[in-house]
Formats: sequence, structure tokens, C-alpha cells
Amino acid sequence: MGSPAGGGWGAAPAKRVRRGATRGPEAEGDGSDPWRWDAEERLCQHLARCGLGEPGLQRRFRVHGVTASMLLDLPAGAFEATRVCLPAERLKVLACLDKLQHQHMDMMKVFNDPIHGHIEIHPLLVRIIDTPQFQRLRYIKQLGGTYFVFPGASHNRFEHSIGVGYLAGCLVRALKEKQPELDITQRDVLCVEIAGLCHDLGHGPFSHMFDGRFIPLTRPDWKWKHETASVKMFEHLITSNKLEEVMESYGLVLEEDLNFIKEQIGGPPDEAACEISWPYRGRPKEKSFLYEVVANKKNGIDVDKWDYFARDCHHLGIQNNFDYKRLLKFIRVCEVKNQRHICTRDKEVGNLYDMFHTRNCLHRRAYQHKIGNIIEIMITEALQKADKFFKIEGSGGKQYQISTAMEDMEAYTKLTDNIYLEILHSSSPELKEAQEILRKIERRELYKFLGETQPETRSEVVQNNSLAESIAKSKPEKDPPDVELKAEDFVVDVVNMDYGMKEQNPIDNVLFYCKADPSKAVKISKEQVSKLLPMTFAEQVIRVYCKSQNPVIVSAAKQYFIQWCMEKNFTKPPDSDVVAPHLVPMKESRNNARDDGHRTTPEPNCEQRLPFDK
Repeated sequence: MGSPAGGGWGAAPAKRVRRGATRGPEAEGDGSDPWRWDAEERLCQHLARCGLGEPGLQRRFRVHGVTASMLLDLPAGAFEATRVCLPAERLKVLACLDKLQHQHMDMMKVFNDPIHGHIEIHPLLVRIIDTPQFQRLRYIKQLGGTYFVFPGASHNRFEHSIGVGYLAGCLVRALKEKQPELDITQRDVLCVEIAGLCHDLGHGPFSHMFDGRFIPLTRPDWKWKHETASVKMFEHLITSNKLEEVMESYGLVLEEDLNFIKEQIGGPPDEAACEISWPYRGRPKEKSFLYEVVANKKNGIDVDKWDYFARDCHHLGIQNNFDYKRLLKFIRVCEVKNQRHICTRDKEVGNLYDMFHTRNCLHRRAYQHKIGNIIEIMITEALQKADKFFKIEGSGGKQYQISTAMEDMEAYTKLTDNIYLEILHSSSPELKEAQEILRKIERRELYKFLGETQPETRSEVVQNNSLAESIAKSKPEKDPPDVELKAEDFVVDVVNMDYGMKEQNPIDNVLFYCKADPSKAVKISKEQVSKLLPMTFAEQVIRVYCKSQNPVIVSAAKQYFIQWCMEKNFTKPPDSDVVAPHLVPMKESRNNARDDGHRTTPEPNCEQRLPFDK
């Protein structure tokens, strides 16, 4: 499988050749990449080609064990080189080092991304991209069932993952350039880029539909997250493609760096240890800020969001008001309670509130769209009915079901959105029920939306079968419909929407720095920003659908739903006054308000028109 081509990615990535770059004998084979020079001898050969073949200089490089991969890590590499050089040699060595750096950069690949433009990708990341496990992401829609509502939302996890890998490198390099004292190495940058690239390897068919709807219904006792599968898929990718030696050739220390990459994706190995000690093994506490780049558990501000905000808005046709490039200019690392965190300039607090507002708008308008959600529910029902009969071959020829495929990464690699078409076009009689549900989606015979409501209090409603049963029991007593409905006629979808941290304000966990003292981190309360910001940061919406297409049954179902809202003291649907006026008579105050809206404003008198005369 090749590198990205087509689907908005332009031609296959090409080597970026800089004008004036000299390509000597080292440009052939593995010798073309200085990261693969694992001995001092290779560096000494390069020095000789640059006219620095003096035995004394080369002996000092050999004695101190200086290699090319060490020197590529500027500015630390420049210091390492000048440390072993005499004053008269330093300028020549630094010029040779600059040439070596350019030679390394010539190995970068250029991808044409519709969101970030022409981006450079490290050759190790390209090796990871060109594997069956990563290429699988081409066949998993980024927004799942939302594509059935927004025709432009055809993008996949593949391009999003490449975008996150790119942004992760941008953020870490920005910090490295601003604050050399952080001792960010080339290994650190490469590991963070790999974590960004591989953070979504574990997604199942239709992305969050699989881990958010299908798995909880088919395996309710199993607490499974796609991040867990991402770590396992990453391990499978490395071992099955024999990339260990390749990673070492690029300067990575396998045990330490693999742990670091997996911890960025899936979190610490022991969650319980977080409160009492440093829970990570990949990097020491001094580099705690690196764990806030790809998946920021502290406040949710990370490069994953930056990419999907821009990418999803682009494909959905929704305006994106958040600019990550500006934020990159105002981030730095500060130390708080003996731990380093990524902080933002205090004047950017309003932009961060806008960022989370953008997230909320995307959920309301697209991710939790009432039609997109019911399509995902119908696809989930089809997968449930097909689960026992659909077999996927894993390692050793063992057969797995849809709901168990993630137990074996070889089987899981084969599980993508393509399962929808396999069921739809199957000739197997066991899949007829599942097939019929998918055919209804194709014919747009969707379950009918009855309305949505919200609990008056902030007590959380848990989604279960009892909700549909209680609606079926809420037949109106006043002018009841002539239709008897059962729990099976209703579908209830409980949607939780928030700013990313449930009821908590995520900005309360963001650290800021001031112009007066950039080294000191402070917190900024909501009251210090604006009185127009949200009072609450989470809400619950309960949506109800009817499986029948019959207008008489749908009309009756709406009355059942309105009666249920009244009994539960939930907010009534906006159209309840029209749909069931005998159940919800229009309030007098509402009639008055409607009349008031049509009144003509009286002509102001002279004194009213000329207040300045007073």
C-alpha cells in the first residue's frame, strides 16, 4: 500500500529537494540518511568530505563518541560539536553540521493536505503510514453516520491522523525553539509526532458509533475504549511490519520510547498512581508537558481538537472561528508545583472560550444531529442482528464476531466501514434482518423523530430500555388516540453535550502567563473574563423516535411523548401546542406575547424625541 494519493491528497508524496543541496556518495542507499549512521566512523567520513579530515579532530570525535544522530538535534548538537573542537575549527565544523542538517531535511516527504497545505512528514512516519494497519483508516469515516446528512463529510480517520501527527510536531518544535532550556530532543519530537499519527488506530466502523453505541449494547460489562485498541494496534503495527530496527536507526530507544508513545495515546499504565507519584515510564517528570500535546487529559486543549475543528468544519461547510496558528504563537511551558505544564498568554483566554464554543456548536449542528444519530442507531441495530452470523478470520485462523474482533488485532484490521456494504449485499439468509434495516436507510425510510426534551433538574438520565417502556405507558387520558403503542415502537436516544469535561468549565484547568512575568503561571476565573459566558457547561437532551412510518401511529406516538414529558416534569417539545393542543393548551401569557408582537409602536411625542432639551 502506497503513501497517500487522491481523496484530497494530490499526488503521492515526493522527496523535498532543496535548491543548492549537494548530494554526494552518502546519498545512495541507507547512507543517505544521517539518522542511520550508528557509528562515529560514518560521521568522520562526512567530515572528511567537507574538508575536515585532520586526524586530531577526527580522533576527538571518536573518543567522545559523537555521532550524526546526536548532531542533528540542534542546538544541543552544535554545542556537542563545538565542545570537542578547537576554536579555529569551530566555524568549519558548524558549516559542515549545517550541511548535514540540510541533508537530513532533504529526506522529509511532502504531503498536500487540504487543511494544512504542503506539510513535511518524517520518513519514519511515512514508513508507519505505509502499513496495512494504518491504511485501514482510509476506510473509516471520521464522522460516522453524519455523512448521511452532510454530503461533504466524506473524510476519513486517515487524513485526520496525518494532520494530528503534523500539528503535534509543530507544537513541540515551537516550544523547543522558544525555550531551549526545556531540553526537548529530536527523539522527543519524533515520539510525539508518532503518537499524534497513531492516536486513532483503534477506531472501529463508523468511528465513535462503534465504541459509543455498538460495544456498550453487545458487551455491556466490558469497559472498552478505542484508545485501548489504538495502543494494541500500534504494537501490532510495529511487530508485524518489523519496524523495530527502523525505529532504532532513526535514533529511538525502543523500550523507553515505545512506552512514551503508548502512554500519550492511552494514558498512564496505572491510573491509580496518578495522585501519589509520577505515573509515566516513557519520560521523567521534568518533561510532563509533552503528555499534554496529543491528548490533553488536564483541560482538553490539544492538537487532536485543532485538526478536527479545522478539518470537520471544512468538510461540513461550517465556519471555523478558531485559529490554532495564533495559539501556537502564545504558548510556553511554566512550572507549577514541581511539574511543567503548557501555558497560554492571558490575553488568549477569550479565544479559548471560543474554541470550546466551537466544539459545542459542532456537536449541536453536526456530531449530534438528530437524523445522523438515528441513522447510527439503525446501523447499530443492523450490526447487532448480524453479530452472531458475521465471521472475521484472525491470527491462527481463529474466527471472531463483530463484537469480539478487537480481541485480535489481525481480525480487527479487517473490520472497517466496509462491513455496511458486506451486509447490505450479502446473499446469506442469516443476515436478512440486518439487511432490511440497512435497506431502509438506503431508501431513507428512517425512524420518525417525535421531538426532544430536557430534564428540568441537572440529574442525569441513564439510557436504558425502561425509558421506552415508560413512554409506552404514558397514553394520554384526555382524548386518547385510538392506537395502542408498545415499548418496541419507540427509540430513545439520550445525548450528553458539554464543553469536554462534563459539568466542569475546562478553562478552570488552563494555566496562563502574563507579559510582566512569563515564567509564572496563573489561573483566570470566568468572572474575570466576561459576564456573558455560559453559566453551565453541560446539558442532557432526550430524543424520542418512532419506528413506524404510518402517519396515524406517528401522530399517536407524539401524543404519548408529550404526555410523558408532562408526567416527568421535563421541558415540552416546541411544537407541543400545535401537535396536541388538548394536552397542552396554549398559555395566556404566550397569547399575549404573540399579540404584543403585532402591535405598532406608538409615535413618540416631542419630549421623547428631544431628550436633550431637558
